[in-house]
Amino acid sequence: MADPWILDTAATGEDIAAVLREFGFAIVPNALDAAAHGALQGELAPHFAEAEFSEGLFYGQRTRRFGRVLARSRAAQALALNPFAHGAAQALLGPHCEEIQLNLTQAIEISPGSLSQAPHRDQDIWLGADFPCEMMLNAMWAIDDFTSDNGATLVWPGTHRQRDLMIPESEGVAAVMPAGSLCLFTGSVIHNGGANWSAASRRGLVMSYCLGWLKPAENPFLSYPPEVARHFAPELARLVGYRQDAPSLNQVDGRCPSELLDSRPRPTRGFAENLKPEQEMLIAQFNEMQMAHHPLAA
Repeated sequence: MADPWILDTAATGEDIAAVLREFGFAIVPNALDAAAHGALQGELAPHFAEAEFSEGLFYGQRTRRFGRVLARSRAAQALALNPFAHGAAQALLGPHCEEIQLNLTQAIEISPGSLSQAPHRDQDIWLGADFPCEMMLNAMWAIDDFTSDNGATLVWPGTHRQRDLMIPESEGVAAVMPAGSLCLFTGSVIHNGGANWSAASRRGLVMSYCLGWLKPAENPFLSYPPEVARHFAPELARLVGYRQDAPSLNQVDGRCPSELLDSRPRPTRGFAENLKPEQEMLIAQFNEMQMAHHPLAA
């Protein structure tokens, strides 16, 4: 019998979100077709070749990483909106924010001899913020085969419902999957990058989504400034941060930052609000009261 966190490619975003709520992670084997996987692998290969080993204990001194992936790969841009990953993020996180956003993009190569990471929760980047619902969803795309020997992501199912970090190593589950597969795990579940005891490197690409009102791990406007983001699909530009959430979150000089993607000179314009219908209704009622009780307002 297959493990309950392994889904097939008929799964919807809601199907995946249900498994994530139960176990904290899910795997969709062979989520990419051969053409999409080949394009991703080919576009990222030269950037892996140029990447340096990480510094410090957490990122792994035998691990190469690079970010700003959407500026380096058109295939990666499509992955950010992939229905398995983006759809699951919408289902899991969408009810708790105006819009979800991209938290980071990071390509990771674990070299032979690399030790496993210390087990951790990714949502701790927000200093242990206590929120009753999930704040983050990670989508790890397998560029190479992920095996128990070459550094497959290790996840402790169910630990998204506990606070203790002291967990038995034997209870961790390796995300063993062929190249082109997808492993999703919440920001609240304990996991790590596995040790690589094989003779070859293991490459993966993580796309992370979070609630739209949180500060993302990867600064979107320096990673993808307007001259880069104006070439993105509109949905992708919104996902990386070129949007104004209601009523006025993430604005630039009182306007939606998406206006910066227009290469033509912008006319001088006043502040523009982005109110919800119920907010507009309440303000309109308040203004009517003013008009009725203050004759000078007429």
